[in-house]
Amino acid sequence: MKSDLKFIEGGVTTPLGFKAATIRAGIKESRKRDDLSLLVSEVPATVAGTFTSNRVKAPPVKLCERNLIWGQAQAIIINAGCANACTGEQGFKDAERMADLTAVGLNIGKNLVFVCSTGTIGIPLPMNKIESALPGLIQALSPKGGPAVAEAILTTDLVKKEVAVTISIEGKPVTIAGITKGSGMIAPNMATMLAFITTDATVDQRALQDCLRHAVDLSFNRILVDGDESTNDTVLMMANGAAGTALLQKKHPDWKKFWNAVVMVCHELALKIVKDGEGATRFVTVTVTGAATRNDARTAARAIAKSPLVKTSWNGGDPNWGRLMAAIGYSGARFEESRINITFDNVCAVQGGITASGSSLKALEQVYAKKEFTVTVDLQSGKSHHTVYTCDLSKDYVAINAEYMT
Repeated sequence: MKSDLKFIEGGVTTPLGFKAATIRAGIKESRKRDDLSLLVSEVPATVAGTFTSNRVKAPPVKLCERNLIWGQAQAIIINAGCANACTGEQGFKDAERMADLTAVGLNIGKNLVFVCSTGTIGIPLPMNKIESALPGLIQALSPKGGPAVAEAILTTDLVKKEVAVTISIEGKPVTIAGITKGSGMIAPNMATMLAFITTDATVDQRALQDCLRHAVDLSFNRILVDGDESTNDTVLMMANGAAGTALLQKKHPDWKKFWNAVVMVCHELALKIVKDGEGATRFVTVTVTGAATRNDARTAARAIAKSPLVKTSWNGGDPNWGRLMAAIGYSGARFEESRINITFDNVCAVQGGITASGSSLKALEQVYAKKEFTVTVDLQSGKSHHTVYTCDLSKDYVAINAEYMT
């Protein structure tokens, strides 16, 4: 089937039947932008979600996991500046209070309201400020509010991240769009990130959940900035049916087209996170091929992408491939050292586990000087492969995270 997918300008309110708004509630006094956002579907929507694998889960994540059981959502309220994580029983009560107040203001069921938070861990939400700001937030809802939400959910991010695509389902135009935030505390198995995806297609809930889980595995679970996994990671997707298509499910002739479009939206959003990594100056694609198993390929790729020594060499433009060999060696992947080949873009640096014949340091330095390059490791031990998207580690990363709380 030939794809008719087209990228368009837009965000989460570009699909039909969605509106959004933001307001500055003053959740974190030093923050200069809006910090409270609301995304609403005009009708109850089918919802899918994936969440952090961290065993320390913020109360908003637990609330979302609970509400996901019902399979429908109509509103997502998001605050920035306070993660509402490690806040005990009161933190969960505050998350529930946010949902209840939003439900009352919108005149919808509270189980249709999902709550997300991002910011500093261990600090209680200033619920008095949130309660005061909610009426104005609800009043400001607009189909043009999507870009403002993409801006308001940011923390250490430098740029907002939006993607929108259109496809044809049964001859009718369908839009799928998303926004995300994330810059640091990013590792596979989700990251310090929030992502919200909307579509005006009509989709079966189980099919949507399978689709989103697959898309996340190919995107948000393949990015790595620093290797830390957050307490608040959440990806939510709402499908409200406003485009008027028949129910999309796995047997529908256009299902694969929709599936691929969701994967593409998630993939593009994930790459935007890495490219906006805290202090990042290089975007690096790490691919391990020829592994004995999928797990071997994955663990080797992640070890390279996570290594501070590897990442700082990228930042300094120092082609020290020995650091990659060391990372592969302690990764746990199975291989024979004498079979490893490593290539940077088209420059072979390692062949058979040693310096490649004719290897040029100058050529490697030219690759390392690029803003984007690819590292390919061939273990020559099997047919499995895995790709991780990552970045370098700079002095700015240290500065940002040395002063984050204050």
